[in-house]
Amino acid sequence: MTPKEAAQRYLKEREPDVSDATLYNHRSLLRQWWQWCDDEDIEYINNIDGFDLADFRLDRQLEVGEVTLYNQMTVLRVFVRWLQSRGLVENGLADGMTVAQPDDASRNRKVTPETAQQILSFLEKYEYASLRHTVFAVLWHTGMRLGALRALDLDDYHPEEHYVELHHRPDTDTPLKNQEHSEREVNLALWCCSLLDDYIEGKRCDVTDDYGRSPLFTTEQGRVSHSNVRDHVNQITRPCDFANECPHDREITECEATTRLHAARCPSSIAPHDLRRSSVTHLLDEGHRKELVADRVDLSVKTMEEHSVLHKAVS
Repeated sequence: MTPKEAAQRYLKEREPDVSDATLYNHRSLLRQWWQWCDDEDIEYINNIDGFDLADFRLDRQLEVGEVTLYNQMTVLRVFVRWLQSRGLVENGLADGMTVAQPDDASRNRKVTPETAQQILSFLEKYEYASLRHTVFAVLWHTGMRLGALRALDLDDYHPEEHYVELHHRPDTDTPLKNQEHSEREVNLALWCCSLLDDYIEGKRCDVTDDYGRSPLFTTEQGRVSHSNVRDHVNQITRPCDFANECPHDREITECEATTRLHAARCPSSIAPHDLRRSSVTHLLDEGHRKELVADRVDLSVKTMEEHSVLHKAVS
């Protein structure tokens, strides 16, 4: 069995038991895995060993940040355990994989309200109503998940009533995390609506996706992708981008994190999930009721407390 065939069989078996988001994450990583195997001339899955797994980890380490690397190698280890259970690789191979826990600073990346406002001011001045400006603003203002933002259609935005509505549409490639339970209306401030209006009028690509739907956030190729949103957030949260300074004593002209593909390597760069957590914390710190915040961002109060999102707002 080839690495690709093994991964596809694994994904097919897992599909009934996991959420769409989990399946998407596993598929994304395993696609990188089988492409790497192909580049390394690994023809059959039973030929892999601990050195191959270590080499793949080293290659990924050059491309992604510490938290992403940890998440990806955790997925790969689950897959390798599945391979063991099917007799496709030697037993014990998964136990020998190195999956180092990211340190506390990496796991708790966040953006402060002051930094978020600085980023918004920069975008308003230099990239007004661009896709990057609008995506960052909506994620910060609403605290919604990346998948929810991507799921929005043009008709889901109601400018006169100042809200967007979220719908679970798994059959057309825009599932929501908690399926129908994630469907809701999210109120928008006037400033956010004005920004969206200008984006739609001047910067939005007037295209449809593969299912004939009109996405709210688009590129020339159609609906904005998960990776595209991640890249925008990774890039704009680098201090060298929005403030032309580096708090990490790096030479900006020589730092590899200044390149588009390696933005996640900046210690200050954050992912959409970190931006969401920061937004939730900001809402709570402003005194909004926990129950209202939970409804707005599609989280239970219990989950927020378990993941320490409440911080000082709980104490």
